[in-house]
Amino acid sequence: MKNNEKIIFRLAKTNDAEKLVEIYAPYVKNTNITFEYEVPTIDEFKQRITKIMSKFPYIVACIGDEIVGYTYASTFRERQAYNWCVETSIYINEKYQGRKIGEILYTKLEAILKLQNITNLVASITYPNPQSIAFHEKFNYKKIAHFTKCGYKQNCWYDMIFMEKMINKHETLAKEIIYLPDLNKNLVEKILQK
Repeated sequence: MKNNEKIIFRLAKTNDAEKLVEIYAPYVKNTNITFEYEVPTIDEFKQRITKIMSKFPYIVACIGDEIVGYTYASTFRERQAYNWCVETSIYINEKYQGRKIGEILYTKLEAILKLQNITNLVASITYPNPQSIAFHEKFNYKKIAHFTKCGYKQNCWYDMIFMEKMINKHETLAKEIIYLPDLNKNLVEKILQK
């Protein structure tokens, strides 16, 4: 990061959707990192933000008025027994990659998820993707599953791996999940400003 660039971290708002789509679109159009074929509309993205933030954090990194990256956690599976496990996602504007913005975003995401009593983080990664695997290994994620040729995009079959990290103790009596709207807003803000 350049010394004169102050990065602000905050929770996403639905009116961020257009800027978030601009970051996400190259991943959809030019890579196998996401298995989506079509770039979502701004309205679809607004709905995604609203749905995710009804439970989990959706954090954006801003330099000035520009959103340069974002991360969020989403429901891993719909059945209740999975409530303590989330899937993590992160996207950085290609102009800002390699500046440790992703590391800061993931650290803040993890800190909020800990407060929510989440125990397991899962990253779903197209394979091969050495950059993403190395990024997650740096955060102590471990490879736990490998799915062979389970995704087809741009005339090619792709494998998928799951990487996992435990962030809270698995108590005999699981602690109740505290969804984002019910979380202490001062604690969340403290993490974002730290």
